[in-house]
Amino acid sequence: MTKLFTRFLKDESGATAIEYGLIAALISVGIIAGASSLGTSINGVFNKLSGNMATAAP
Repeated sequence: MTKLFTRFLKDESGATAIEYGLIAALISVGIIAGASSLGTSINGVFNKLSGNMATAAP
């Protein structure tokens, strides 16, 4: 029984999978935040362009 318990404590394969999962989650959060910020910026550019085109039309 003690051998099984010590082998369980030394096994780190699950920890590696959890670390990869956390890294993937952090990358996903970064991509979502960047895309949201970029989307807001692009929306402002298109709104300004639309306003300029509306005033330039005869």
